[in-house]
Amino acid sequence: MFNYNGKTVLVTGGTSGIGAAIARAFANSGATVHALGLENGFDVTDPQSIQEAVAKLNALDVLVNAAGVIRRQQEHDPEVFAQVLDVNLTGAMRVSTACHKLLAASSGSVINIVSVLTFLGSGPAPAYSASKGGLAQLTKSLAIAWAPDNIRVNAIAPGWIETPLTQPLRDDETKREAILRRTPMGRWGQPEDIAGPALFLASRAAAFITGAILPVDGGYLIA
Repeated sequence: MFNYNGKTVLVTGGTSGIGAAIARAFANSGATVHALGLENGFDVTDPQSIQEAVAKLNALDVLVNAAGVIRRQQEHDPEVFAQVLDVNLTGAMRVSTACHKLLAASSGSVINIVSVLTFLGSGPAPAYSASKGGLAQLTKSLAIAWAPDNIRVNAIAPGWIETPLTQPLRDDETKREAILRRTPMGRWGQPEDIAGPALFLASRAAAFITGAILPVDGGYLIA
């Protein structure tokens, strides 16, 4: 549906789950994709790791910030809370800032992966929810700040997707069924369900869209 021949895409958290599905989709659409994660030595909490990765790029058209962690039942500990925010929120800011010059040169775009918990509270995961809410506000703020550089900044808010991060919920029959009952489309999402919206938001078809937070949740938020 979209042609990304000659384009360069960087996906953080690109080695598993949603990030990996997005990376595959861009690669299948012709892009040169750099899928980075802890598995290949990339750490969004380490400025040197980020600088070394960005220094290897000659150009960059799309940045996808998909790196994220959740520590259910542990995030009321202030130290754990701070660690989750450091990855999910500050990490996205670190990478975005490091990529700003390249994105400005290509009139590129940034896509941040937030969550339905951007809009909802979470008793077991207050840091995750707070970090994704903060990332949504960062999306809007950078969209304003970087518009003069012709950089668009948007976010996708996935619902309940079958990834390693949601495995504990899917293993709990009560929680799994509660999520399905609330989701009008009646199923858990697949990582590939997030890839299509990412291709769209990075494309010329979305040329007048910036600062948007797009829920992709099977209707969970409206139920």
